[in-house]
Amino acid sequence: MSETRLQAEPRNEFGKGAARRIRRAHKVPAVLYGHGTDPVHVTLPGHDTMMALKHGGANALLSIELEGETQLALPKQVQRHPVRGELEHVDLLIVRRGEKVTVDVPVVTVGDAAPETVVTIEHATISLEAEATHIPESVEVSVEGAEAGTQVLAKDLTLPSGTSLQVDEEALVVNVTAAVELEVETESDAVAEAGEEPESGEETVSAVAGEPGEAGEENPSA
Repeated sequence: MSETRLQAEPRNEFGKGAARRIRRAHKVPAVLYGHGTDPVHVTLPGHDTMMALKHGGANALLSIELEGETQLALPKQVQRHPVRGELEHVDLLIVRRGEKVTVDVPVVTVGDAAPETVVTIEHATISLEAEATHIPESVEVSVEGAEAGTQVLAKDLTLPSGTSLQVDEEALVVNVTAAVELEVETESDAVAEAGEEPESGEETVSAVAGEPGEAGEENPSA
């Protein structure tokens, strides 16, 4: 995975008011931490950070340039606006080249299973240990021609080079089941099954008056 360079600025103002001012300037408040260092509060360029996370996903490798120094980092927590989806705050974990990290990698299926089957991804992500600078974008699972009853466990996965599994080997990752056709019963079908065929134009509302007749008809004797 290639790294994305982001130019950071030191941040000395804190609190909700300061965060709002930073966002109005199209920047994102962030914090760098890890490897026994004190947390470093910074601001990042809003658009560039958003694009880096969009293309690199949850495991985007970021090269943070701050006051002449460069730190490699991975996003550990990303806060977004609940409606607009804009970045509100980012926690960044400092990593080193060659260092092993544990990350959650998306599972994707490739190919088409057998006809009249449904493919269900039971685990949307799989936990792997990988080098910080070589985190795979995804783990592919081929379901080409898979019949109903096929199950892919974690131990069956073909892992990217240099990675190792960090979950239970017996965990179910992908499940292929038979498609179930849902029969929608209409009202007329239900009546037919009960043996009651309604006559054409038959009224279903009973007369309101005490005397027999059309519903709502006035009683002549009244």
